[in-house]
Amino acid sequence: MRILFVHPNYRSGGAEIAGSWPPAWVAYLTGHLRSAGFDDIHFIDAMTNDIEDGALGEQIAALKPDVVGVTAITPSIYKAEEVLRLAQLHCPDAVRVMGGVHATFMYKQVLSEAPWIDVIVRGEGEEICRDLMCAIRDGGWPETRRQIKGLAFIDGDEIVATQAASTVKDLDAINPDWTILEWEKYIYIPLNTRVAIPNMARGCPFTCSFCSQWKFWRDYRVRDPKKVVDEIETLVREQDIGFFILADEEPTINRKKFIQFCEELIARGLPDKVKWGINTRVTDIMRDKELLKFYREAGLVHVSLGTEAAAQLKLDQFNKETKVEENKEAIRLLREADILVEAQFIVGLDNETPETLNETYKMAWDWQPDLANWAMYTPWPFTPLFQELKDKVEVFDFSRYNFVTPIMKPKAMERGELLDGVMNNYRRFYMKKALFHYPWRGTGFRRRYLLGCLKAFAKAGFARTFYDLGKVGYTGPQSKNKLDFHFDETRTIAEAQMEDWEASADKAARAAERREAIRAQGKERAKERAFKMPDTGLPASGRDGTEVKACGGGAQQMEDV
Repeated sequence: MRILFVHPNYRSGGAEIAGSWPPAWVAYLTGHLRSAGFDDIHFIDAMTNDIEDGALGEQIAALKPDVVGVTAITPSIYKAEEVLRLAQLHCPDAVRVMGGVHATFMYKQVLSEAPWIDVIVRGEGEEICRDLMCAIRDGGWPETRRQIKGLAFIDGDEIVATQAASTVKDLDAINPDWTILEWEKYIYIPLNTRVAIPNMARGCPFTCSFCSQWKFWRDYRVRDPKKVVDEIETLVREQDIGFFILADEEPTINRKKFIQFCEELIARGLPDKVKWGINTRVTDIMRDKELLKFYREAGLVHVSLGTEAAAQLKLDQFNKETKVEENKEAIRLLREADILVEAQFIVGLDNETPETLNETYKMAWDWQPDLANWAMYTPWPFTPLFQELKDKVEVFDFSRYNFVTPIMKPKAMERGELLDGVMNNYRRFYMKKALFHYPWRGTGFRRRYLLGCLKAFAKAGFARTFYDLGKVGYTGPQSKNKLDFHFDETRTIAEAQMEDWEASADKAARAAERREAIRAQGKERAKERAFKMPDTGLPASGRDGTEVKACGGGAQQMEDV
């Protein structure tokens, strides 16, 4: 049985300005399928190779696959749907499969707007995809599809979702097949070297309201650090990798295993051959301040910090659990350890103003990270914050949900003004850095890295691919009132998806009412017990009607799941 995976050709002028990123998803799926006996697997990276629809259709037809699979994040969903439409046109007998975070949570929307999709893999893909492929290979498709966990599909007039599959419990049992990628095409511009994106852990125990990763991966699991280093050593030796970024949401959460990972890298002499970067939280940097130089010794050279917002009010809204003053201190600690630090800011919420945008610039310059990035708030339609703000969301063209397009329109600003304000922040920050910092501060690797970052910015700026400026028509402040964001206003939320959201909202509201009733009942019982309690001369917690605190002093107990 021949399987074809396709990475859709979607670009936004965001993360791709730093280079061409290898689609790790296909390596992990391919490796797991090969271990199950599937050896005829092909891959087309339409994004890296910039393959247009016509040529892509011809390539699909030439391969004659039995299955065509594609993944999609929210902004690439329409491109992914189009890949499977091309598969229907050129290989009508092939089973058309979609996976990824958007399809997982929005399967009713996707199947409503793209009924040519045969099946959606919901959630972590390796084990579900293996079971699906086995059913197709063994002749059980489509008859046995309702028995396979983690799928969604159309059956007659009904959109069916089978029981959710469990998460992958043994991550070390997944051996990615990195050979399926064309490594000479994946270059990290700042260091002009091949780049990889291996995976050390999956999941996140934090519940930032703007993020969906904790919902997608569900439970937090960490691989054996030695197994991860085995994988990295293989990538360095066989694919000539010179830089990697751990794909984890926050690889430092499990401090013990992260230290073991660094120790293993040092023991094998890998820091002399490969440098690496991570995303993490300010709180972890504060916790590990005595270990930062050790992390640098292990080859860690770039940390992207989720500082998120300059105003503490915004931090609270995002549920980040950090303080503004901690952001500045974490950045200082990283720079002292000779680790380049990138500060991430989220802008473009309903309460954004020219003043708050300027405040983020002033804080970025005061904090002095090596790099700063201003990302437009993107209301992922499956996050808690979206449910809170959805009455204010006017754009449902998901192709523009890309961190660079102002989906939300602040009350006090037009979208063009918001984009211009962000560009003004970039201009001021990087102009000063280019003139007074990058060429003169630090020596050797640090200077080379920062000048490489500047080169990536300049290259994207000259081509006007940065922030999709060429597409929207931005040429400077004089153009801010003339921009065209090319929103497809015909895009709406499908009726089936709306019904699903409303049902979920009703369920959540009923659960909240039950929790509140239980809390009220508990308070009353506590008062009754305090009233009946004999006087012992000792303080009686709750005797005066005050609320009894939970462990740690908080007022909220952990809810049962």
